Amino acid sequence: MKPEEQLAQPQRRRGRMSLTRRMIGVAAIWIGVLLVTGGLALDRVLTQAITRNFDAQLEYALTAMIASSELGPDGEVRFIRPLGDQRFLEPYSGFYWQVSAPGQEQFRSRSLWDRALPLGEEHDDNVIHSYDSTAFAGEPLRILERDARLPESDQTFRFQVASSREALDAQIRVLRQTMVRSFALLGIGLVVMAALQAYFGLWPLRRVRESISDIRSGRKSRVDETLPREIEPLVDELNDLLDHNETQAEEARRHAGNLAHALKTPLTVLQNEAAVEAETLPATVTREVRAMRRQVDHHLARARAIGRRGAGQSRADVWPSLVSVERAVSRLYDSVTIDIAGQKDAAVHVERQDLDELLGNLIENAAKYGGGRVFVTFDPVGVFVEIAFEDDGPGIPEAERETIFERGARLDTNKPGTGLGLAIVRDVADIYGGDVALLESEDLGGLLVRLRLPAAA
Repeated sequence: MKPEEQLAQPQRRRGRMSLTRRMIGVAAIWIGVLLVTGGLALDRVLTQAITRNFDAQLEYALTAMIASSELGPDGEVRFIRPLGDQRFLEPYSGFYWQVSAPGQEQFRSRSLWDRALPLGEEHDDNVIHSYDSTAFAGEPLRILERDARLPESDQTFRFQVASSREALDAQIRVLRQTMVRSFALLGIGLVVMAALQAYFGLWPLRRVRESISDIRSGRKSRVDETLPREIEPLVDELNDLLDHNETQAEEARRHAGNLAHALKTPLTVLQNEAAVEAETLPATVTREVRAMRRQVDHHLARARAIGRRGAGQSRADVWPSLVSVERAVSRLYDSVTIDIAGQKDAAVHVERQDLDELLGNLIENAAKYGGGRVFVTFDPVGVFVEIAFEDDGPGIPEAERETIFERGARLDTNKPGTGLGLAIVRDVADIYGGDVALLESEDLGGLLVRLRLPAAA
């Protein structure tokens, strides 16, 4: 492709990230946050449960040790029956007990051999305390201890039971490995599910894109796919936009043809007059140029209204537009009294420039052809805003009210004008979905022009 052809190609804006990837990314992040948060909470709960179960076994041994204790002849502690766990007799077995008291030699299990359990914080109560200790190198301990006073003794003894944390840590380690693997598989499964959901959920949009590509290439004129309910409003709006563009294109072609046809006759007259060098050529040129100018003005007004009608948000307030037009017309016809009344918050779905042109034509006609008084009223009526223009002039006979809308039609040729005012008003009002009608004013006796335009919320 040549460079100039590449420049002629429309530039497409490419997004930084596809909608599918964005949805999958958001889902993956959210799934990750939930799984990590839930995993940490579950790890905490299960770890505490395993630790409580481990402590329960030590607490059973501690209770049995206290229940088996008594004072000997010399005031020392001794057991009236041996503890049932054989590990207390095996050196360095990882299962230990110890009884301590101030000023007395420690009473220890054979499993401790030449070692002693560390004493925890000072406390004098009947509550069992549990804590971890690293007093033994290479063997972290879980220790439960309790202070107790034996019968017939004023001495408080500290009873301690300890166990290596190896078994406890192994259980916690297996638990966490299982949780990590399970949550990883769960996370992968959820992300895959989100990806499939995004891919197949957005599949109708790909079909719409393909249909739009077919429309651009001329293979289709509308999006006629059967799509889910959620996509139907978008497709309906797209088809309405296509209809609107087609209507505008057809109107543009028709207006271009009408304008060419309207200019053809004056140009032919000028060509014939110039060919024979007629003496009436200057007057003919002036007359035909005026006629061509009327046609050009008329079609330009229609073209502007059609072009601006494409904006679905077109909105104009009636009261400010009427006041603005009233000021301009009052300067031209200072002897005419123009009164305005109506609901000041009324608005119409019309561009402000077109609304000014509509109101200007009608108020100027009423001031020009009336007897000196013009009364303008407006009020919302259903889905329209009705604007009435009344004057105290001679009015228009009912038989001639329809023909007055034709381009160039004028009942009073003594006053300047092009005869396009009412024609333009009707055409522009029709483009916006409104209408205009000529009636007789009951209050002022002259002409009443009723203009209806779509109301805006």
